[in-house]
Amino acid sequence: MDRNKKIVKTSIIGIITNIVLVAFKATIGLIVNSIAVILDAVNNLTDAISSIVTIVGTKLANKQPDKKHPYGHGRIEYFTSIIIAAIVLFAGVTAIKESFLKIINPGETDYSIISLIIIAVAVLVKFFLGRYVKKVGKDVNSQSLVASGQDAFMDAVLSFSTLVAGILNFIWHFSIEGYLGIIISIFIIKSAIEMIKEAANSMLGERADSELSNQIKQRVLQFKEVQGVYDLNLHNYGPSKIIASFHIQVRNDMNAGEIHILTREIAYKIYEEFGITVTIGIYAANDKGEFGIIKNELENIVREYKEILQIHGFYVDKEKSNVFFDLIIDFDAEDKKRIQTEITDKMKEKFPEYNYNIILDPDITD
Repeated sequence: MDRNKKIVKTSIIGIITNIVLVAFKATIGLIVNSIAVILDAVNNLTDAISSIVTIVGTKLANKQPDKKHPYGHGRIEYFTSIIIAAIVLFAGVTAIKESFLKIINPGETDYSIISLIIIAVAVLVKFFLGRYVKKVGKDVNSQSLVASGQDAFMDAVLSFSTLVAGILNFIWHFSIEGYLGIIISIFIIKSAIEMIKEAANSMLGERADSELSNQIKQRVLQFKEVQGVYDLNLHNYGPSKIIASFHIQVRNDMNAGEIHILTREIAYKIYEEFGITVTIGIYAANDKGEFGIIKNELENIVREYKEILQIHGFYVDKEKSNVFFDLIIDFDAEDKKRIQTEITDKMKEKFPEYNYNIILDPDITD
């Protein structure tokens, strides 16, 4: 079964389960006059709505690329997560309002053994549903499903607290309904905020997973002609659509035909093994002899700066008196331009016959 079918199937299971729970909990809540149980039912209703939104978002995200959206519509899934979070947040705010009213006007509650058993069963159902949905979400890399699964886990915890409140009321006629409702509301709101943050990070563009970036680099380094992999960029156009670019360093004496074959082979393997389309740039290594002396001096100077994480792309064009190299400087460095200027000046002192062309690369991936 492909990714989209799994998401839809899992969401449908969630919808059916939550609708059944809504019916049971709402009925019990109205019969025993329990705001906590009613809010629990409302929370399950938002879960069902969230699953519907997930299905719609998955269908839209699966649309084929077109002229206006050449990378597809995969990022719609992130908007789906935001919508789900907004629904959950609305439920939390509404719940906290109703809970305050319950504290002011507590009213009478009347739990029975049957109602407590039904709530206990609901706790178990939400626990196993949450574990199932979250597992599928991680397997298919769906933020919406992972969020829904996490929300279901929270529901199980909150339903358990409702069960405890019901037991206290049944045995000692001690009511904590309103206060429990406040606690439930806070957890719901907290969960919504976390979901919004996660989706927003994906939409803004967050640092690539270090495990994935290292796996790609190690796979490329398995080609014997490759001396190094640098400037890896992973552009996310949805959970299942990643486009990458990077530079490889090769021998200076490789011809265009050899490089063409090598880059094609690398691109094919990366797509075959990771499902990622790549664009590959080339660095030619000429750091032997007199050029090696220049590079060694540069490395000695660079060691003076703890802010510099890496130097690469070194090349000397003797005919035009140019030295090229890239520096990766830590994001926390206060004045990157100052560092660049100082390195240029120090190299000029050692080798005044050359011009120094430095590119400052951001620390994008591990």
